[in-house]
Amino acid sequence: MEKRRLLLVSNSTLHGGGYLDHCQAHISTFFGRLKRVLFVPYALHDRDGYACLARTKFNSLGYELDSIHDAEDPREAVRTAEAIFIGGGNTFRLLKCLYDNQLLADIRRRVLEDGIPYMGSSAGTNVSTISISTTTHPRSTHMGVSLPHTWGLPRTHEHTHMGETREQRILQYHEEPDTPPVLALREGCVLMVEGNQATLLGGSEARLFTRGKPTVEYNTGSDLSFLLTDEHQPIRDLVSASFGR
Repeated sequence: MEKRRLLLVSNSTLHGGGYLDHCQAHISTFFGRLKRVLFVPYALHDRDGYACLARTKFNSLGYELDSIHDAEDPREAVRTAEAIFIGGGNTFRLLKCLYDNQLLADIRRRVLEDGIPYMGSSAGTNVSTISISTTTHPRSTHMGVSLPHTWGLPRTHEHTHMGETREQRILQYHEEPDTPPVLALREGCVLMVEGNQATLLGGSEARLFTRGKPTVEYNTGSDLSFLLTDEHQPIRDLVSASFGR
């Protein structure tokens, strides 16, 4: 796990800003002098439009961006990529397309064994997690390359909302036995993983849910490396992946 490098972004756009504006400084630091990034737009139906949006942003930061949906052989595109970015959107669509194209094991291998930089946003962030069981989307499977789980958590909930909140959904998840901790990333959060070091960045706090224990808030700059230990990563040897939000 010492090779892994991940930039896990809670969401793509903050109110008042443009696409990835809130984390563009972290993107530049993370990718450094790399020249090309492979983009996975499977979470949205309009892949051409999504790729254009991402390409415009990455070009402005000095990077060329290739979209995997344009590749003749998507698996070969992953195998030869300098870096990978999976964007957010519809989690079920994203997961299905990744299965259909047999990309999960290839992505895991490139990230964990080859150490290429991986960036995810929203649903793409959760490619690095163990389970999508806390989400509102169906299907759960596993990759487990970095954290037990990450999930966007709003700062407040509307008082008129009578449905389940995301916090309630996570607590319900922990009603089941042997469920791992959940790190909930509020909008604006960025989690940087370098080997066995995990640091919370961005402009918002994160909340850690642990079964049978009180929740804990973590501020920007917090060291969350303890989440990468064997104790918190019981399925590190599985070879498939989880995508969800």
